[in-house]
Amino acid sequence: RSVHAPLVQAQQAASPQSLTVVSYAVTKTAYDQIFKLFAADWKKKTGQSVSFKGSYGGSGSQTRAVIDGLEADVVSLAMAADISKIQQAGLIRPGWERENPYNSTPIHSTVVAFVRPGNPKKINSWKDLDNKNVEVVLANPKTSGGARWNFLALWGAITRTGGSEAQARSFITGVYRNADVLPKDAREATDVFIKRRQGDVLLNWETEAILAKRKGEWTTPTKLLSPNVLTEQPVTVVDNVVDRRGTRKVAEAYLQFLWTEEAQDIAAKHNLRVRHPKVAARNAAEFPKLNTFTVDEVFGSWKKAHTDHFVDGGIYDQLLATYRHGQ
Repeated sequence: RSVHAPLVQAQQAASPQSLTVVSYAVTKTAYDQIFKLFAADWKKKTGQSVSFKGSYGGSGSQTRAVIDGLEADVVSLAMAADISKIQQAGLIRPGWERENPYNSTPIHSTVVAFVRPGNPKKINSWKDLDNKNVEVVLANPKTSGGARWNFLALWGAITRTGGSEAQARSFITGVYRNADVLPKDAREATDVFIKRRQGDVLLNWETEAILAKRKGEWTTPTKLLSPNVLTEQPVTVVDNVVDRRGTRKVAEAYLQFLWTEEAQDIAAKHNLRVRHPKVAARNAAEFPKLNTFTVDEVFGSWKKAHTDHFVDGGIYDQLLATYRHGQ
């Protein structure tokens, strides 16, 4: 056996492999480029060819798809709570967040408000969203990770400035009452606001605002409302899949690659805030400093935030029933 092992290993190393990366909607343009960069780097280092299949959609929907059988070697989702659900389903081992830097979050962002040219509805603070004359566009927290970040940003906007839980509930009920539609994910929400010209203000990822500006779809600055939530987007391998498919080595190498200067540079160019100090410094003008709070600071943990707000019957569902009935 020992005589033939090196030959077998060499043959395995040379066999092409494929990785399926399941992610949330707004990462597509960045990841499609990072896939190519990693594949070239891996080929140069190991001689092995690796191809990628990216699956993109609302983070909540993607999470359920993986749990229901969508075979992902790697998941890159909008929040730690989504990966925790996959862990609870038995597909990912506990401790995944300690396997890479910054709790396995290579990128982060925040929530911004898109307004119409000239800002005719005078949207300058969070409280301006709770105005019956303002039509708000924001995605559905049941299907979109970005939408859950929106919800937590709205909550923290009240509680971080001295407001009570009752005041936060009242405020958020008013904001959602002003929303005629709840698109399924962040990218669809942008399309509703920009392409279909619905609504007076859109809450969405900062990444979407920068993209719209770069595409010439914007003529006024996006409003960076404060205080705001620091959104962190984690990544990990799906242990059951990579062990069954024999892709663990290349999948873990891909994850580590996400923190390299080359990959971080692509992420920054596609509107994502990054961890690499040099890349962050080069893009400082695009990403102004904000007064942000973390989920742990306001909600205790993502697990508690999810349990309190987003499970069936949680605070979001309670408020949904309220604003739908106009109470």
